[in-house]
Amino acid sequence: MDQQSTAPQSASKLPIPRWEFIALCAALMALNSLAIDIMLPALQQIGASLGVENENHRQYVVTAYILGFGGGQLFFGPISDRFGRRSPLVAGLIIYVAAAAAAAIAPSFETLLICRAVQGIGAAATRVIAVSIVRDTFEGRRMAEVMSLIFMVFMAIPVIAPGIGQFIMLFATWHYIFVTMAVGALIVSAWSLLRLPETLRPEYRRQLTVSSVVGGFRIVLTNRIALCYAFASTFIFAAMFGFIASAQQIYVDIFNVGEMFPVIFAGVAGVLAFSNFLNSRLVGRIGMRRLSQSALLLFLVISLAWLVVSLEIKMPLWLFITFFASAMLPFGALGANFNALAMEPLGQLAGTASSILGFMQTFLGGILGTLIGQAFNGTVTPLAAGFCSVSVAALLMILIAERGKMFQPHNPPISGHVTDLH
Repeated sequence: MDQQSTAPQSASKLPIPRWEFIALCAALMALNSLAIDIMLPALQQIGASLGVENENHRQYVVTAYILGFGGGQLFFGPISDRFGRRSPLVAGLIIYVAAAAAAAIAPSFETLLICRAVQGIGAAATRVIAVSIVRDTFEGRRMAEVMSLIFMVFMAIPVIAPGIGQFIMLFATWHYIFVTMAVGALIVSAWSLLRLPETLRPEYRRQLTVSSVVGGFRIVLTNRIALCYAFASTFIFAAMFGFIASAQQIYVDIFNVGEMFPVIFAGVAGVLAFSNFLNSRLVGRIGMRRLSQSALLLFLVISLAWLVVSLEIKMPLWLFITFFASAMLPFGALGANFNALAMEPLGQLAGTASSILGFMQTFLGGILGTLIGQAFNGTVTPLAAGFCSVSVAALLMILIAERGKMFQPHNPPISGHVTDLH
């Protein structure tokens, strides 16, 4: 393994129960998911209200947020390595709340997109800090297991968020969706201020100078393992962004599911949540590499079959859901494990490493996902082709990272499970 950074630090003692630590990290990351998924049932109404003529342009409400979210992480990473985790988190949450409130009264589509980009910048702090404090506290397979549990709780939001958005639309306008986001962020802010410990040890704080920041970026970007797994994670998340961007058009415009859209969306998100839970139970025994690499091959096979079938027939709803849900089953073993593998050799650069990884996943992944979404042509073929393409690209990155040798364990199995909360 390329060990260009210093050795990973040892796990720190948490002053709060482990279950609360996991729940709080998940809540912080869930603010990002909430900001995307609660919007999906309202995209059509937002477009009509603000005079958006091109239906595909409604996707920019999601894209603007993702781009702000990705770019903001490059800022919050070095800041959190210098000043600790709590202060940058509070600043990001304030930005998130203010931007969500401003979006609720946006007079034009252009203003709304600006508010969404700023909201994404604020949310960047939640992602960077959540991943950083996990890396501050856990290592190796234990880190992957904790990340899987966080992803599992975090994935509860895509299950319920579209339904919340649809419920709001029954009684109020789309403006109140942004009010709901602001209120949710205020609740998580209070919880963080009261309970979140500072996990960055004083001896690991880095100077905030140009040379220090550039040096940290160089360490991350020249570590073969970290960089290649970051790219692999980016390609995989691009598939998810592509689906999110076009989900409303696929379910409503192609399959005419109407108000059942949140229910169907929640069902597939539930499969992904289960997948993350399954990963948390298996990764300690099987290992991050074996599990994630096997899952990627399965993801590729399913995506290829989905693409071939979509080219041959007009796919009915039940078959589309079958293929998509099947692809989500191995997906849970990709995101959390690829994140952990990219972060593993960069323990004392957790903030900077998390920011670069997050930037790649969301900014670059968001751009690739937008290309997949903008390719929507009234069929599910562009989405299937996108899933197939990114899985091939991710496989190539892993082959480079591992010098062509896959399924090789690098960490010993862990005894017990993080789910034994105390």
